Amino acid sequence: MKGSTHLAIGAAIGVFAGLYYNMDFKEGALCVAAASFSALSADLDGNSILSGKIDKVSKWLREGLLGLGIISLILVSYLYFYHHLYYLEWTAASGALFLVGFISRQGVIRNLLLSLIGAGLIYGGWQLNMTWLSGLGLFIAWVPWLKHRGMTHTLWAVWIWWAIGAGLERQVEIEGLAAVSAISYLSHLLADTLTPSGVKWLYPLYKKPFRLPLR
Repeated sequence: MKGSTHLAIGAAIGVFAGLYYNMDFKEGALCVAAASFSALSADLDGNSILSGKIDKVSKWLREGLLGLGIISLILVSYLYFYHHLYYLEWTAASGALFLVGFISRQGVIRNLLLSLIGAGLIYGGWQLNMTWLSGLGLFIAWVPWLKHRGMTHTLWAVWIWWAIGAGLERQVEIEGLAAVSAISYLSHLLADTLTPSGVKWLYPLYKKPFRLPLR
């Protein structure tokens, strides 16, 4: 299912919840934002709308490391062959930059960047005594390394997301945020169940996907 479809479903759930709980504009905006984010979060284990910008940054970083490594190696070679100057540290650093840029995959860099963001949220939650924020950070730091449509597309993940939403609800004192977060996350799994690939709802206890493809 396309990310835009998940986003639209999540936003619709947020709007409905805002009306159901009779929220004011500020509360409703936060509800829609939480629902939209929740509906997309299951796809943090792969390419998604949420990681789209980070994908571009990771591509720039990979190309930048590779380019910098090549330029540095050219300069090192020039100094050695034309001026008989040799700098071990510079040569080693140049080679390392080139190798990292050459062998690293864009996805790995993206995952590292997401993990760094998650680590920042974990630290922020710890400093601010917001357990739910640390939980969100742990989720963001961990799931990029998982297989796509694996653990993030399970009933256990819905429960974890509900727990994060419950912490946010207690923090901001807006009734219904936990339910909205969990339902929006669940909507992602339901929508993906309607695709040919389906969803492994009970993974790893039961590894076969459930699917009800529309076509």
